[in-house]
Amino acid sequence: MKDFQNYHPSPPSSTQSNPPQAGGLVDGQGRRISYLRLAITDRCNLRCQYCRPEKGVSFIPHQEILRFEELGRLVAVFCALGINKVRVTGGEPFSRRGCLPFLTRLRKIDGVQHLHITTNGVKTSRYLNELSSIGLNGMNVSLDTLDQKRFWKITRRNYLEAVLQTVHGALAQGIPLKINSVVLEDTRDDEIIQLAGLARDFPITLRFIERMPFSGTMRSEKLENGNLLRRLKRIFPAIEECTATLPTTARIFALPGYKGTLGLIQGYSRLFCETCNKVRITPTGMLKTCLYDNGALDLKSMLRTGAGDHEIREAVVACIHNRFKNGHEAERFSNRETEPSMAMIGG
Repeated sequence: MKDFQNYHPSPPSSTQSNPPQAGGLVDGQGRRISYLRLAITDRCNLRCQYCRPEKGVSFIPHQEILRFEELGRLVAVFCALGINKVRVTGGEPFSRRGCLPFLTRLRKIDGVQHLHITTNGVKTSRYLNELSSIGLNGMNVSLDTLDQKRFWKITRRNYLEAVLQTVHGALAQGIPLKINSVVLEDTRDDEIIQLAGLARDFPITLRFIERMPFSGTMRSEKLENGNLLRRLKRIFPAIEECTATLPTTARIFALPGYKGTLGLIQGYSRLFCETCNKVRITPTGMLKTCLYDNGALDLKSMLRTGAGDHEIREAVVACIHNRFKNGHEAERFSNRETEPSMAMIGG
């Protein structure tokens, strides 16, 4: 693997009218982009029912997935444009060999002030010492239930104990932790209360997420998530919303006697679009300026046809300037009959 820890992209073109140093990446709606979600694989050791079918979804061929040196180069280029937070995702990031060395190298790239990872926790506990030592700024763990039988039903795998080992190990290491929990049509109130108990007992944020239409299957009828906020207020009548100081996809709530907080991510409702500060790169190198678009820029093609850093920067700046106003607009333009798997987008 090429060592890119000291990689510095070439300086911005002098003809650029609004150099990144002056104001960073700003889209056509005036939203400043400072957060990059980097999906390094579509592989996953779970088969969550809302993400992908048990069978019938082909994996992306290895040669079509960005190499680590290509990913590192892109991170450096985006940091030169003002990105300061990078989150490594999948699929499941630790399903890709070399994930930990890659994180170690990312930590050393100029401009990466905040390095995070999203994981399902199945294989993660063995890496916690190293993740703590490199100064990982935060970990998101996907966990939809604490009930063993329900975990099997949702994920089609029997790994709940491994995930809980990661959760408690991360807490012991002092790694800032968030739990992401998708609320399904059959999620019971007692499951929500049980999950919230983690935030009662530990200094974590337990974030409940609306289910979104990315299951790797044909499009179904419009999802009806109901009013998840109303449901949480019914279950936890004492919750009080916290004031957000930074752009965030989650609404955060405090509860008396809780060491942590509860969160609500209204990804299907798309109520946070006006403050969204993130873009995504898929495992195949497609830049997505919105979760709901079809992909806005083929970065892999630019990398593999010899484009220079300044060409990539200019293309990214132009692409982000034309970003959709919100996820509803992006979905209308995408006009897909089949929904991609979240593992192929970058969860």
